[in-house]
Amino acid sequence: MHLLHHLVHLYGYPVITVAIALECAGMLIPAETLFFGTAVYASTTGRLNIFLVVAAACAGAILGSLIGFWLGRLLGSRVIGRYGPRIGLNPRRLALVRYLFCRHGGKVVFFGRFVSVLRSFTPILAGASLMPSRNFLLWAVAGGIAWPVGHGLLASAFGHAARKLSTPATAVLGLVGAAAVIAGLYLIKRNEARLTETALRWEQHERV
Repeated sequence: MHLLHHLVHLYGYPVITVAIALECAGMLIPAETLFFGTAVYASTTGRLNIFLVVAAACAGAILGSLIGFWLGRLLGSRVIGRYGPRIGLNPRRLALVRYLFCRHGGKVVFFGRFVSVLRSFTPILAGASLMPSRNFLLWAVAGGIAWPVGHGLLASAFGHAARKLSTPATAVLGLVGAAAVIAGLYLIKRNEARLTETALRWEQHERV
């Protein structure tokens, strides 16, 4: 983490863009902590432009999401086809996953932006599930702007105190995200047969 902050001091805004892009493309690195710390530093010292910090974060979030999406689109089907059956992803369940992402993926892409682990893997899963690229792009851009702007406003409004506020806020978002994922998986499992039949009919209609 200290190395990332050192790189920001040396090279400025592009480091934020690259770090967030890597995180959103599937790498579990502390890009959010780097960005938020830099935003607080910019808003309290004036040595960096807070607007450019936020803009760099937006660019990284959108770029990384697109990279993750196309990695999932190009490689996801091969990986799932090879290893999916080992974790219960048979063809019927894959049809269900594709259906859910195509019908409800926008919500996952947008709100997943605010939860660290989901932020890293949602674009890849969306691509592997063949979520329509236009729909993904719309929600990826919306989330890629809303998340950095929200952090930038928090840093500007509360300054150094924002660091203390960010820890419980991140924890709450993580718990809410985890609870939502668990609740969603429970509902899908409970209604799996009905949803799968709907997904198969939808997939046949799409092929026609």
